[in-house]
Amino acid sequence: MPLVSWLPTAAALANVAGAAALLSRRTWSARSLELILAFSAGFLVSVSIGDLVPEAITAGGPDAAWTILVGFALVHLTQHVFVRHFHFGAETHHVEHSVGVTALIGLMMHTFVDGVAIATSFAVNAHLGFLVFAAIVLHKLPEGFAIGSLWVASGGSRSAALAAAAALGVATVLGGLAPSVFAGLATHGLALSAGVTLYVGASNLIPEFQGKRGWGHNVLFFLGCGAYWALATVLPH
Repeated sequence: MPLVSWLPTAAALANVAGAAALLSRRTWSARSLELILAFSAGFLVSVSIGDLVPEAITAGGPDAAWTILVGFALVHLTQHVFVRHFHFGAETHHVEHSVGVTALIGLMMHTFVDGVAIATSFAVNAHLGFLVFAAIVLHKLPEGFAIGSLWVASGGSRSAALAAAAALGVATVLGGLAPSVFAGLATHGLALSAGVTLYVGASNLIPEFQGKRGWGHNVLFFLGCGAYWALATVLPH
């Protein structure tokens, strides 16, 4: 079975793993979560700028830049315009149930594009595909943690929190299948994914640790950038 057919499912399981990690203990260290987000941010920003954006423009020409912008704006629209309250990490106070529902819907649109990103990047080559897959798994763990935390904070049960994370995973799998069904996604999906990945790294994750005390966050961010460089160097083209 081709890798591209099961890697979206593997990435989807990372959403569930993130929620399961949340529910496995009563409290989590905020600093530990911030360090994980810092590393993930460095990796995602590096993948988007170092590989996804150049490959998208090579494949689609200068007009691909507009699709990249659409992807960037789409995440902001679904996560911070339609959704009244969302951030990566643990939710520390009670929120309305409607907040959890709107956050889930917004994130499902985002995770659908995650699946598209895996499929379209592998369509370019396996080197890009594995880099994108690694980037997506890195942010899916805190993403599953966040939606599970938000669901519990809005009054949902533990099983409901896991179901919400599983819904994100299902959207990822559907996104992985979509380019083979919709020609438009096969053509523009890579550029769309570049914009989404850049937004998640730069606008979602970096603000979660930006301005915090100590050098740890910055060290982990640059380690994330370095991990991308190392993986890009080691993976065969």
